[in-house]
Amino acid sequence: MSEQSQNVTRLYVEGKEVVLIGTAHVSKRSTEEVKEVIEQEKPDSVAVELDAQRYQSLVNRDQWKDMDIFKVIKERKATLLLMNLAISSFQKRTAKQFGINAGEEMMQGVNSAEECEAELVLADRNIQTTFSRIWHKLGFFGKLKLLMSIVMSIFNKENISEEEMERMKSQDMLQSMLDEMAQHFPGLKIPLIDERDRYLSEHIRTAPGEKVVAVVGAAHVPGILNEIENKQDLDALNEVKKSKVPKILAWAIPIFILSIIGYTFLNNPSVGMQQMLTWLLWNGSFSALGTAIAFGHPLAILTAFVAAPLTSLNPFVAAGWFAGFVQAYFRRPSVEDFEALSDDVTSAKGFWHNKVTRILLIVVFANLGSTLGTVIGGADVVRLFIENVF
Repeated sequence: MSEQSQNVTRLYVEGKEVVLIGTAHVSKRSTEEVKEVIEQEKPDSVAVELDAQRYQSLVNRDQWKDMDIFKVIKERKATLLLMNLAISSFQKRTAKQFGINAGEEMMQGVNSAEECEAELVLADRNIQTTFSRIWHKLGFFGKLKLLMSIVMSIFNKENISEEEMERMKSQDMLQSMLDEMAQHFPGLKIPLIDERDRYLSEHIRTAPGEKVVAVVGAAHVPGILNEIENKQDLDALNEVKKSKVPKILAWAIPIFILSIIGYTFLNNPSVGMQQMLTWLLWNGSFSALGTAIAFGHPLAILTAFVAAPLTSLNPFVAAGWFAGFVQAYFRRPSVEDFEALSDDVTSAKGFWHNKVTRILLIVVFANLGSTLGTVIGGADVVRLFIENVF
């Protein structure tokens, strides 16, 4: 049973009263509404659409200073971090346009919970888990398309009015936007929206006390209303299932390529040398090109060129890691780079200028170039084999 106003929904679940506030993440009105509702309702607990990591980033906006860029590359988190920064850049630009901080309505929920002595519930799933589940659901071309879309979004300088922002809180408009997004990226909506609807609803449903105020993005409201009465398996929603197919291909492709080159060498050494040369040039050139596009240090470009043909044959390493390490060594980010990170990600120039994001771009672009080089170089190796040996 529920009663609903434009942005606030009141419902009753298992004897508990839940007041659900649907917000726009960069709207002044949303921030004011969160404060008003919590002060008026005086709930026992306040659930916010944050996980521990994003909560810390809002509370401690200087946390970037503690980032170890070498550790990020070593732990294979460069792509996820770049996606996180790029996706958040639109919110930061819009928030800057309106003179507010992105996530201000969530922080208002945190502050208001403290003021009314309500228990704070961080209700959202870990952002890295969400990105990992998205990443593993996409195929190679899906990943490439998503990365290109995210990178291109950095160049988007479109401004929107506050009236348009308020209209974006309309559930129908948001649902149509999500439906359109799902057409372009069928694997994206489920882990990004649907699964988090279930995750949020479980934390809201089990929040302590008889009255709960929940502060969530308006896009999650319809899903939460559908799931709020259902018990959710949070362990299953946190699990990152990795398909065995990429692992099999990661070993099968280099074994196949090496076998063809080896067999060719035994039968026609000159063609075998051609195969080795085409493999080296395609792999190295595309990886080096990716590093150059990200404005890498000359030695990082050279490293990508040398490493790519070898790392393409070893699933445990990647050319972008080596290029990123070299870039970080010769262009180590300063304290000022980390301090400026939150502002620099709001523009394409800032992304390429900041030493932190440039390293991330080098890792991603070098790896993408190496992958493309593997496909083209491998095809050329097979072509030479068929034309001269087979």
